[in-house]
Amino acid sequence: MVKVMSTILIIDDQKPIRNALREILEFEKYTIEEAADGFIGLEMIGNKNYDLVFCDIKMPRLDGLEFLKKVTEKENTIPIIMISGHGDIETAVQTLKLGAYDYIEKPLDLNRVLNSVKNAFEKNFLKKENNFLKRKIKKITNSEIIGESEEINIIKDLILKVAKTDARILITGSNGTGKELVAQQVHENSDRRKKPFIEVNCAAIPSELIESELFGHEKGSFTSAYKQKIGKFEQASGGTLFLDEIGDMSLSAQAKVLRALQENKITRVGGNKSISVNPRIIAATNKTLKKEIENGNFREDLFHRLNVIPIHVPSLDDRKDDIPLLCKHFLSRISHEQGLPKKEISEKAILELQKIQWSGNIRELKNIIERLVILSDDIIGLKEVKKYVVTPT
Repeated sequence: MVKVMSTILIIDDQKPIRNALREILEFEKYTIEEAADGFIGLEMIGNKNYDLVFCDIKMPRLDGLEFLKKVTEKENTIPIIMISGHGDIETAVQTLKLGAYDYIEKPLDLNRVLNSVKNAFEKNFLKKENNFLKRKIKKITNSEIIGESEEINIIKDLILKVAKTDARILITGSNGTGKELVAQQVHENSDRRKKPFIEVNCAAIPSELIESELFGHEKGSFTSAYKQKIGKFEQASGGTLFLDEIGDMSLSAQAKVLRALQENKITRVGGNKSISVNPRIIAATNKTLKKEIENGNFREDLFHRLNVIPIHVPSLDDRKDDIPLLCKHFLSRISHEQGLPKKEISEKAILELQKIQWSGNIRELKNIIERLVILSDDIIGLKEVKKYVVTPT
């Protein structure tokens, strides 16, 4: 949890209370904004996403309890800590029943305030992570590879052959071709399927954080290391670790990954204990790693460690025979997700879609089908495709 990124809204009609809270929280590197009453606070919440709210109960115009009701009625998940100098047990229980995270009496105790904030952030983080994992599980369970073209059948056969082994796999292909889907199918068909499938987007993690993300860190190992963190290698032990976009990983991180693969051991940042790990490694990239090796951007020894089983996922332009099946799959899935009646697509519309050069591959086709589902009537015909699909030039 990086405090400087967390913004807290303080709602209280007494300026000295707002100033006291601001001083406490800004010292802890939180960003603070203020509102003098509940109406202003509601307006501010409507215009911006806050990470936490402190709200007084006794205020003119709109008191804290009414504010709390209005926020929770909108199913807003923001943690709200209620504060009051006129409270009692009954008031505290009422605020918690209405959905407040905590209740603190005035005069405010420094440690009580900071502990409540810390716990609120941790609970909210766990809730978000839990929701993310639920979405991830749903995504994995709907990870069937759609297509019957020769290219896709070769991949399906290869997945079944290699899934039962622990051989490392390197998946290549352009963006949007479905490399993650292949990795998920390998995991789902393996003996590791009851253990976690952990994904790391190597391109999205700053180089200075990649070591902590992969191997974890001990409490106090660096400035924002407030507690121990378990890295992805440990989380995936016994399961599968999917290193997506590995071609974008820094050379220093590559060296550490290579060592972990050689020894099946990792050491957390700030720690001195070797920890045995046993994840199955699947890597993916949209880059030509042999060219990256020639240019000095990728380690050749790591490439050979990863490239035991190479799987190349073809672009959509190389498997246009699969477009009819993909269209029908996306029509059903998107209609369900959007809560719309299932729509049909005409043969002429599909033929028109097969003429397109799909630079964005499956991802682009899915987006186009979603657009057609939303904007078209019951049947998606040639007219709708020509009207709503902008053909790349």
